[in-house]
Amino acid sequence: MCWSAEADLVAGAGIAAVGVAGVACVVRARTAPRVLPLAALPLLLGAHQMIEAAVWAGDGGTGPATVLWAVIALPLLPLWVPLGVLLAVPGRRTLMVPAAVGVLTAAALVYALATRPVSAEIRGHTVGYVPDLPAAGLIVAGYLFATIGSLLLSGDRGLRVLWVLVTVGALVCVLLWRTEFVSTWCAFAAVCSVVLLGWVRGVPAKAA
Repeated sequence: MCWSAEADLVAGAGIAAVGVAGVACVVRARTAPRVLPLAALPLLLGAHQMIEAAVWAGDGGTGPATVLWAVIALPLLPLWVPLGVLLAVPGRRTLMVPAAVGVLTAAALVYALATRPVSAEIRGHTVGYVPDLPAAGLIVAGYLFATIGSLLLSGDRGLRVLWVLVTVGALVCVLLWRTEFVSTWCAFAAVCSVVLLGWVRGVPAKAA
């Protein structure tokens, strides 16, 4: 995220609290368990921001904090998001496409992280991550289709609002911080994911 380790800690704690509230909402309202992965997404993204605070504290590098951050940002998110949407919006077969792309993209990213180094560089008020990815353009396209595309194809009004927000965020992050895109966009998506709390609250308990 931008600015500092302190900003990551504060933002991460706040976003994680939203995730806890979302999961608690599902449990209290006896909402369908199928929405739990999306309800918990802010919890994951909040923890992700707090991990980046450790990257700041270590002045970047290739240490455990950098690797853990990369594991969440790279293979885990393109797997978690489309599968979460697929579970939350049953009956839409089109969602199997981004889910399948997410599985393939995650597999490629797991292989890349297992066989190639990833490093982090402090660049002023941002963190730049430098993964060594083969066929980087194809992997990035698959990543964005799996994460953003699944929200668009969901057919759910609330999830499409989130799609608009994260898509605009992606464009802004590319234009302003091209070499720090992964870090800044993940931070932006984390903040936008608070929209999920309202979405979770709107899921009817009778679907359980």
